[in-house]
Parts: sequence; C-alpha cells; structure tokens
Amino acid sequence: MTGPRFRTGQVVTVFRSRLRPGVGDAYGELAAELLAAASAHPGFVDFAHFVSDDDEHVSTVTFDSWSSHHAWREDALHRAAQRRGRDEFYAEYSIQVGEVSTAHGWHLDG
Repeated sequence: MTGPRFRTGQVVTVFRSRLRPGVGDAYGELAAELLAAASAHPGFVDFAHFVSDDDEHVSTVTFDSWSSHHAWREDALHRAAQRRGRDEFYAEYSIQVGEVSTAHGWHLDG
C-alpha cells in the first residue's frame, strides 16, 4: 500500500435504493455509464456497490472535496440519470452525504 486512499476531509455519499419490478438491463447499462463518467470526474476517489439479501442496493461514492462532490452532483449526465432513475427505475431511494472526520485503515501485507 503506497499511501492512504481514504482521508479526512473527503466527501462520501451513501445512496440506498430499491428498484421497481421488471427494470431489466437498462438500469445496469445506465449504472455502468454513470460509473465511467464519475470515475473520470476530477476529484473522484472510490465507488462501491452492494446488494443485500432483500434486494436493497447500497452505493457509496467518495470525492476528495466538497467542490468536486458538488461538481459531480451538478454534472449534466448525472442530473439526466437522476431524472431517469425517478421516472423509470427506483421504487424508493435515500441519499446521505457527509464529510469524513476520521479515517483509519489496515491492510494485510503478503
């Protein structure tokens, strides 16, 4: 490990959602397009996505600062995807955003 990936001052968004029945492949295609765009956005640090046993989706995205977070939030592609998500994909969602105040890590070498 060359240095800490996560540090204080970064901005983390936790996006929790449930999809409508029958969404199909369109959601995955849009999600892949959005991840590629976010990953190329200045200040992007990390993205992770998990699906629980009861089909709740949880995504986390980390940016290095509030300014890079806000720039991504206002990105035209991102805004269009948000509208499409409400219109076509999501049964429900919640968003939590916060600044990292403490960051620790550990990595097994070898």
